[in-house]
Amino acid sequence: MTTGPTGHEAAGAAAAQAAPVLDAHGHIGTWPDFLIPDPTAEGLVATMDAIGVTAMGVSHLLAVGPDAETGNRLAMEAARRFPGRFGVWQVYNPHHRTPLTREGVWGVKLHPDVHQCPLDDPRYEPVWRLGLPVLAHGQTDSPWSDPARFAAVAARHPDVPLLMGHTGLWPYGFDRAARLTAGHPNLYLEVCGSRMTGRWIARLVATAGAERVVFGSDACFLDLRIGYGRVALAPLSTADRALVQGGNLARVLGDPVSRVRRDLP
Repeated sequence: MTTGPTGHEAAGAAAAQAAPVLDAHGHIGTWPDFLIPDPTAEGLVATMDAIGVTAMGVSHLLAVGPDAETGNRLAMEAARRFPGRFGVWQVYNPHHRTPLTREGVWGVKLHPDVHQCPLDDPRYEPVWRLGLPVLAHGQTDSPWSDPARFAAVAARHPDVPLLMGHTGLWPYGFDRAARLTAGHPNLYLEVCGSRMTGRWIARLVATAGAERVVFGSDACFLDLRIGYGRVALAPLSTADRALVQGGNLARVLGDPVSRVRRDLP
């Protein structure tokens, strides 16, 4: 006797047909501590075209570093040059009180470790009040961005989608990060990082649920081809892979490709 697909399988099958491949975590620009062979938007788009990534959320590394306002402007300019290919994560520096907008962006990018400001610090309140999705650097055992701080913020602001960058970064903390998502439906695990593997992605899906895991590459820091390959070749069902590689982020952002094309000033 055969049975029909479960609700989860049906959602995954629909995502496989409808959802683009969306990279939640990318960058443009240079960084003093890393060799980045090609820091340009043009280089990212060429690689995206080669492997089939539809759109990428980017923050400019100048914005993550010393000048959030100028870097955010440069990210917006790149998005205008390549309509529908880049969603902008505008960086908020809590020490400079960077101006924020709701127009033409995917959301807000936070880097508590660079800015040395804990994720649950009151100085981030303007970000949570904005209500847009937030991608933040996460790092297990960091005094600024340990996954426990993500759980605390997710509980305090349940209407704000919060993506935990790197799933806590260090493999010894991946499982704990996944377990911390329990009870926080607005908290997602973003899987970029040189220490992530396809098998770990499958374990995260098994622990947290496929609906809570989001593909990211950390390009141009890291090679987009390798980052996407981890998800494309991970031991996942077709339904789960579709959710991870684009369906979940599309649900969080609400048709991100069309919105980027429509909202860019």
